[in-house]
Amino acid sequence: MPKLDRYLFSEFTQSTFAALVILLIVSVGGVITDVLKDIASGRLPAGLMLAQLGLVLLNWLPLILPLALMLGLMLGVGRLYRDSEMPVIASIGVGPRRLLKPLLLLVVPVVLVVGLCSLWLGPMAERISRQMIQEANRNLVVSGLEPGSFTELSAGGVVYVGAMSADGSQFRRVFIYRESEDRLDVTTATTGKLTVDAKGERYLTLDEGFQVEGPMDGGLDYRLMRYASNDVRLPAGEARFDPNDPEILPTGELLGDERPGANAQLHARLAPPLLTLAFALMAIPLARSTPRQARYGRLMMGFLAYLVGMQMMLMGTDWLETGRLAPALGLWWLVLPLLGLALWLYFTDGRMRRSRGIVAPQEATP
Repeated sequence: MPKLDRYLFSEFTQSTFAALVILLIVSVGGVITDVLKDIASGRLPAGLMLAQLGLVLLNWLPLILPLALMLGLMLGVGRLYRDSEMPVIASIGVGPRRLLKPLLLLVVPVVLVVGLCSLWLGPMAERISRQMIQEANRNLVVSGLEPGSFTELSAGGVVYVGAMSADGSQFRRVFIYRESEDRLDVTTATTGKLTVDAKGERYLTLDEGFQVEGPMDGGLDYRLMRYASNDVRLPAGEARFDPNDPEILPTGELLGDERPGANAQLHARLAPPLLTLAFALMAIPLARSTPRQARYGRLMMGFLAYLVGMQMMLMGTDWLETGRLAPALGLWWLVLPLLGLALWLYFTDGRMRRSRGIVAPQEATP
């Protein structure tokens, strides 16, 4: 590899890696917030936090990598313009076509990774995530209840289980304390089990126990009830797992699926790698600047271009799913014009060619 190609490839790679690290840090913070919100509301067991964090982040990579590549290339090229290295490179005859080789050495692997995540790893991660949550909602061990310890419920209250079976579905010696407005409720049971109804709601079915209800601020208004069976509803879990949901189906199975949602998901998975290539090609001409020009104004322009492109992709996916857009049109109306614009900007540097038919007027000689 020539020295110039190695130098440019190193500059592009370092700036892209730095942008990717920063975006991952910001994204991880957002993912952690969403996961903790689901845990606090009882829709997600606390024991699945780290696994869900990795799976959700893997599903976000097709959205993070294109922005990291675009910003990284703009930072690298902008640094070359700021230090007057790019004019020197251009003066020795290095134009857009000559820069294409070191650029593609970075862009092609990133496009392949985005395509791998979008077409295969992302749907697989979403499918595994929902399966884990579905299994956790049927298992008290994963849901956070441990034998011999008190466990606080997200909806309010405390549960104590004396013993539990290996699969987490049967238990003995149960104590439940709950508060509702100004009254308290204490329920005990000798045995019980975890049941899930057709809607996915989870219940502790208690057998042979007592229930005491009374005021929290004192008084004698207490009621004691002995029961043979009692159902106590646990906090609501995630939605019921649907194996035919287009969002979790493998990409190969979407090809022959005629549902609008399946067609929308197919185009939503094909678009990210193509948009990544378009954004990478646009980054080079967008980063063109003079040595004294502000550096970060161009970055804001690139970020807005990415934001508009991704937002239109999401809107187009929603239009396909709801039938407002023709299925055959897909997202090609967005991807192909954007690729054409990126190629034109890259090879012409965003400049219109001067007309050769116009000759400048000359002054008459006396």
